[in-house]
Amino acid sequence: MNTHITMRDETHSVMIGYVLWIFGFMGAHRFYYGKPKSGTLYFFTLGLLGVGWIIDLFLIPTMDSEADLRFVEGEIDYNIAWALLTFLGPMGIHRFYMGKILSGLVYLLTAGFCGLGVLYDYWTLNSQISEKNGRYI
Repeated sequence: MNTHITMRDETHSVMIGYVLWIFGFMGAHRFYYGKPKSGTLYFFTLGLLGVGWIIDLFLIPTMDSEADLRFVEGEIDYNIAWALLTFLGPMGIHRFYMGKILSGLVYLLTAGFCGLGVLYDYWTLNSQISEKNGRYI
């Protein structure tokens, strides 16, 4: 009998995924799960005119499992960083949380580079966290 159990990191959360899904017509949940290309497509097409957004209601558990396999746990919590970016991005609070004080101050003073820095962070936040946690993807 094989009693070996493989533990995987729980870097992302289904619950957070569904909270961000509410804003899914903007692609927030897709960015969160490490899918920046489709997140951008959703952003510019309002979730593929709502159709993709509804379909994602059923795909979130799978996207969560894939993200848990792809990213590694560490000091910086993905869920906290993503919540801060999504709801307070232009203030740079997510950057302060990750220990990036200087860029956090720049975001705070420039409304997240007038939104462009926030968009950059939507594309790269998972990689930034992985790098801070000791593993670059």
